[in-house]
Amino acid sequence: MAKIAYILLCHKDPDAIVRQARRLTAAGDYMSIHFDASANPAHFKAIKAALEDNSNVTFARKRIRCGWGEWSLVQATLYAVQAAADAFPRATHFYMLSGDCMAIKSAEYTHRFLDENDADFIESFDFFESDWIKTGMREERLIYRHYFNERTHKRLFYAAMNLQRKLGLTREIPGDIQVQIGSQWWCLRRRTIEWVLDFTKTRRDVMRFFRTTWIPDETFFQTIVRHVVPEEEIRTRTLTFLMFTDYGMPVTFYDDHYDLLLSQDYLFARKISPEADDLKRRLGLLYAAEGVQFQISNEGRSLFKFLTGRGRIGRRFATRFWETESTLGRERELLIVICKKWHVAKRVLERIRQVTNVPAIEYLFNEEDTALPDLGGIQKTMEKRHRHRRALMRMLFDYFDTDRLIVCMDPENIDLLNDFASDRSVTRMLEIECHFTDDYLTGHATRVGLAGDRTSSETLERLLPTIRNDMIFESDRIRDAGFENHNRMREHASVDNNADALADFLSIPPDKAREIADTDYLFAD
Repeated sequence: MAKIAYILLCHKDPDAIVRQARRLTAAGDYMSIHFDASANPAHFKAIKAALEDNSNVTFARKRIRCGWGEWSLVQATLYAVQAAADAFPRATHFYMLSGDCMAIKSAEYTHRFLDENDADFIESFDFFESDWIKTGMREERLIYRHYFNERTHKRLFYAAMNLQRKLGLTREIPGDIQVQIGSQWWCLRRRTIEWVLDFTKTRRDVMRFFRTTWIPDETFFQTIVRHVVPEEEIRTRTLTFLMFTDYGMPVTFYDDHYDLLLSQDYLFARKISPEADDLKRRLGLLYAAEGVQFQISNEGRSLFKFLTGRGRIGRRFATRFWETESTLGRERELLIVICKKWHVAKRVLERIRQVTNVPAIEYLFNEEDTALPDLGGIQKTMEKRHRHRRALMRMLFDYFDTDRLIVCMDPENIDLLNDFASDRSVTRMLEIECHFTDDYLTGHATRVGLAGDRTSSETLERLLPTIRNDMIFESDRIRDAGFENHNRMREHASVDNNADALADFLSIPPDKAREIADTDYLFAD
């Protein structure tokens, strides 16, 4: 059975550290602690005194002062890892933790998971090719030598880097390694840890290189593990659940997040609020429990993105400066079918094609695999389609050699609707209003990742009204925009009323519009 040596880097809250060590070692696992040398010495003495009788706890042989972004964090980790490797020969896995982490599964589940998955769990993405770094420095982290801390000595940090840049004092990355990047919260097998420790003793050139890189805790283990372990034995993910806000700050979990955390496909979570006493109590009891069955739905990140994103929907989406003077063409008509139920819009579009022969394209701004002609690459990704939307539409008009073109859009695309409505061309809109049952909303939540097959009924009961209100809000927002040439079809309206809306939208005779509206399966789920 798996036996875990937890590697804990900490600098505060000695009582919480003692509780965490006792809780994790009570299940037969181990812990190696590095307590920051710059922290309160009395706190370290209190931790050592409280845990001195616990043979499953050891401490790093040497304590150093740690600074964010510095090599000191990696060195402290190596000291704690070496102490654990020496003190606990029966440890099969080494798991990196912080004082803000707590288990969100039982010890029984955790050990079984590691027994069934013979692999190393560590995020390791190509440093230069991946998009793991969202903002800030990239190659500058590596090619320049960083001797100062950016947070505590900002002027010296940037002055030293700018001087190296001015003098051309760049350096080469060791030729036989491919730098990787990822989260520092990893879980590695004993064999891998031994290989890494051997690597640090034999490859002094690589150690010198990483000692003066910036934020090496995101690159050192990620790179070395990928270098010494076969790729098929690495799972490029972390077993610690953590999320970040749009501002790069870690999301903090509180008492009411208990059910959410348990449903995630992770073993630990970071970071737990110091004030979340009930959450910490319940998670502490959970780790020691036996026979607990976990319903994994794993919707945490998508829920967070959905709910936080709702607060930003009022932002104006301005046109790009290079598109200010662009237009689809004064003589052209863009016909937009707007519907939340994509299958309904696609049926309406197919009937329109059959009756009118007007070129029609489905959800090109929402579905990556929408059938599109080759337009020189502008159509290949959703990012390009949105960024160059007017140019894309002009090219589609030209490709079909037409002055009338129909496209489908989701009601959430208010920025696109505003942009096209402001164009010099004629823009007509047909909004299709549908009825949303609870079963449909549940299916929708599953399709977009807000829920899973095992999401609890309690979670769905709280989630469905939010989704329903969100759909209503999207429709209200379209109405409030006051678009010209805006027509509506309704699921519960009469065929005659829907035919009138279609006739006005498409500028076709009433009998042709009725032929489309009278299709009996248009609104079927």
